[in-house]
Amino acid sequence: MTDELLRYRSEFPILEHTTYLISNSLGAMPRGVYEAMKSYADTWATRGVRAWEESWWMLAADVGDQIGALTNAPKGSVSTHQNVTTCQAVVASCFDFSAKRNKVVYSDLNFPSVMYFWEAQRACGARVHMVKTDDGVSVPTERLLDAIDEQTLLVPISHVIFRSAYINDAKAIVEKAHKVGAHVVLDTFQSLGTVPVDVQSLNVDFACGGVLKWLCGGPGVAYLYVRPDLGKKLAPRFTGWMAHENPFGFEIGPIRYTDPPYRFMNGTPHIPSLEAARPGLNIVAEAGVQRIREKSKRQTARLIELADKHGWRVNTPRDPERRGGTVSIEMPDSQEVCRELLKREILVDWRPRAGLRMSPHFYNTDEELERGILAVEEILKERTVAAR
Repeated sequence: MTDELLRYRSEFPILEHTTYLISNSLGAMPRGVYEAMKSYADTWATRGVRAWEESWWMLAADVGDQIGALTNAPKGSVSTHQNVTTCQAVVASCFDFSAKRNKVVYSDLNFPSVMYFWEAQRACGARVHMVKTDDGVSVPTERLLDAIDEQTLLVPISHVIFRSAYINDAKAIVEKAHKVGAHVVLDTFQSLGTVPVDVQSLNVDFACGGVLKWLCGGPGVAYLYVRPDLGKKLAPRFTGWMAHENPFGFEIGPIRYTDPPYRFMNGTPHIPSLEAARPGLNIVAEAGVQRIREKSKRQTARLIELADKHGWRVNTPRDPERRGGTVSIEMPDSQEVCRELLKREILVDWRPRAGLRMSPHFYNTDEELERGILAVEEILKERTVAAR
């Protein structure tokens, strides 16, 4: 079988000397980033301060639209920020936690950074309700839905769980939240780029994520989608000069909000990171998320099959429709195995209560999966011999 997606493999230099199975943590860098960084430096060097009006000021919105196109978001509905925690802070600043409707519902399988943020909102009056997992792999959907009631204000929830790659039932969560008047903040960091996301079909209120993982865009760029009808009326208190109607008027006093997406931005954007993000976004768009998804389901199924043959525990859903792009495997001494794999130029990572995480992307060959598992087998044999 011909794998057409492998034609993009040559665009990623690190694949020439490593077995790269860690795109859930940091996507491989596209070759085009070299030219993007040179172009940024050349612009700064030759145009100086004129770069702001000629390209830099518009760049944050342009990259937002580029990301938004991958999620079927309308133009002008995606703002760009430095990280997802900042995105969720912008959302929180649009709401008042002093009223009766002040409940925040999320799962204990959310990424800890945003968990820390929402826990900190207790000081502002938020009542945080954390729904606990039973198996460490999946979120109990019915329990989560039952927790979303008429006093719920926000439901910040991961689309794909970072530890296990479990895909939450985002549609059911949005429908229940809207039924009782709550809003959903969908974290698509571990889905967009390997699992299709359609914000309009989901009718989600907010969606956020970053480009450094499956979108191969590097660190420093996160995105925040705000549903257009909300974008016209919400007034974030976490704001800054980019959100002002007349930012270069440098007016004194309260802000007069401009239109989205700048309405949800704040301080000066990170121009180099925005430039670096574009080559990866272009490649993912050209490759097509649906094609990437089909390959991902096949390759993650193969990893599960190989793990089963060795009797290792798989901490990832076996149902492909409930599984994202990562397979978490617990084998003996998994953290030490991870360290040894890195020494052998097989790049994976390890997380507590997950184990060894392997995350093939569209540029990975099937042979690399076999190579990674074979290396684990060799390492375990070596450790057994050394322990005798």
